[in-house]
Amino acid sequence: MSSGNLESLRRKVELGETLSEAELDALRAAAAGSSGATLWLTVAHALVNAGAEREALPLLERLRRDFPKDLQVRLGLARALLGLDRYGDAEVALREALALSPGDPEAIKVLAVLALRRGEKGRAQEYVRDVLERDPFDEEARLLKEELEAVELPPPAQPEEQVLRPEFNAALAAALRRAGVKFRLQGRNVLVKLESGELARVDVASLYGAYPGGRSGLTAYVEDLARQLGGMGTGLGGDATTLESRLRPVLRPAGFEAQAVGALHRPGPAGLEVFFVLEDAQYVRYLPVSALETAGLSTEAVEQAAWRNLEAAPAPVHPVVLDRGMVRLAEAFSGLWAVAEGDGHDGARLLTAEQRRRLVQQAGEGPLRVSLGHREFALVCREGDEAECEALAKVGHAPDGIPGLFRLTAEGLTRL
Repeated sequence: MSSGNLESLRRKVELGETLSEAELDALRAAAAGSSGATLWLTVAHALVNAGAEREALPLLERLRRDFPKDLQVRLGLARALLGLDRYGDAEVALREALALSPGDPEAIKVLAVLALRRGEKGRAQEYVRDVLERDPFDEEARLLKEELEAVELPPPAQPEEQVLRPEFNAALAAALRRAGVKFRLQGRNVLVKLESGELARVDVASLYGAYPGGRSGLTAYVEDLARQLGGMGTGLGGDATTLESRLRPVLRPAGFEAQAVGALHRPGPAGLEVFFVLEDAQYVRYLPVSALETAGLSTEAVEQAAWRNLEAAPAPVHPVVLDRGMVRLAEAFSGLWAVAEGDGHDGARLLTAEQRRRLVQQAGEGPLRVSLGHREFALVCREGDEAECEALAKVGHAPDGIPGLFRLTAEGLTRL
């Protein structure tokens, strides 16, 4: 391609125009023969112009790794992330750009746009004012100033006061008393006496963690819980075959037996423990050791049935992205995946052959980095992908999740 034709394509991309397929292929071919970041960055911007941010993102991440001091790469990455509504990640890229070039007006103007999208009008105005103080004739900043003066944002909704754990426990206890349910709060658990005379142990921390509302909706929520707990059965009725069909294994952190007293468990991989539960759409029902003799089951039979059942029920593997600490579905390849059936068994699924096969289809062969910090899903990325491994390390864990990161290989799960 002649230098004139190449410059023409670059100019079209800078003006925000969409290239034809032939033009984009020609630009890619020119970039493949170049040594710096400029032409590949132009390819990425051309993809964003065409609405293909998800295709541009892996290219921009590669450029960030290969050219860590390039300001324009950071700005291009922020642009693609903004197009995907990944505001938190976009802000990180912009902060990195400002660390490379403090006071850079392009980065500050994009931060203003980001603040406006978040509804933070005052913050956006501060950014624009900063740019105009440095250069009163910056045309983009002047247009942003006019837009901010014209826009009227609704006042932010006042967040409802959060319900604290002691208040939740007290409200649940009161609701159980009103419902005539015999119970006893015991640490993280509530012991409920069933109509059969048996005791059921329910994790109150999980009930509290699942409560999405504030103080105004608490009474209705705990009254509904009290009705459900009052009518709960052990789930241990029926013959051994029926019981075996409902068994599943779950992974729990070391020392968890103190929270599930009397539940059947054994040592698991990576210092974790494997507990056995009965499949239930609402509650985690741990299998008590005392139930084995009544059902005529051995520990070995329980373990074999639980893993066999889980092997036959693999979970979908979804590409996901992290946005301000939240896990969201991605529409295309992202380098981060969630094993997400959402039934609480996804961590254990990583140890089954079929789930491992599905992961290989998505992530390829090789070791994976794993987070088990949430019971609703397990997060994985390739161990060689530094950016995604760094992101995974920032996810943290829920109160009922397993802290730390793990390594998954064909040989099994180990703790990092």
